[in-house]
Amino acid sequence: MILILMGPPGAGKGTQARMLEERHGLVQLSTGDMLRAAIAAGTEIGKQAKAVMDRGELVSDDIMVEIIAARISEDDCANGFILDGFPRTPAQAEALDRMFVDKGFEIGSVVEITVNEDALVERISGRFTCAHCGEGYHDAFKRPKTDGICDMCGGTDFTRRPDDNAETVRRRLGEYHRQTAPILPYYRDKGLLRQVDGMAGIDAVARQIEEVLEAA
Repeated sequence: MILILMGPPGAGKGTQARMLEERHGLVQLSTGDMLRAAIAAGTEIGKQAKAVMDRGELVSDDIMVEIIAARISEDDCANGFILDGFPRTPAQAEALDRMFVDKGFEIGSVVEITVNEDALVERISGRFTCAHCGEGYHDAFKRPKTDGICDMCGGTDFTRRPDDNAETVRRRLGEYHRQTAPILPYYRDKGLLRQVDGMAGIDAVARQIEEVLEAA
């Protein structure tokens, strides 16, 4: 099973990917993680990527697709995988398709998690996490049972990401619409795109995704 998860920042892609990992034995593949791992391992393609980054340039689509191709050939991807963060542009989607054809792979579904943007800004700008265990909380939707104490580990230190504010979130949403949203018609034309309501509860979103996978 090959699944591509799409949606703007804060739509819940990471949460849903982790749940899919547990239920189906899939592997969540983040492009950032794959890139860092290739560089750390000193592979040939990792060295190429590092040289590009050291020059202050963006890693090319061709290099990124090669890194993905190497990663999905590893044993833990045998049951399938979830791509998170790639592709972001129509050119990347086409390059990914060519690589999959060469490997005999086929995308099962492309799931877009849709959101109400005003509500999403509120959702993201209220987030904070336990500095010790990483448990996530929210000013409005999920406060610790006892103020100032983490439910999971009892920690008392909490952190907020500096970019989790309304202005930054709206800018990131604008970038998503300009750069990534144009690939939605690409997958819609292929009959692969399905949409789920990301404003529903976490479990309800998970059920929607399961229904998409069952129908694929």
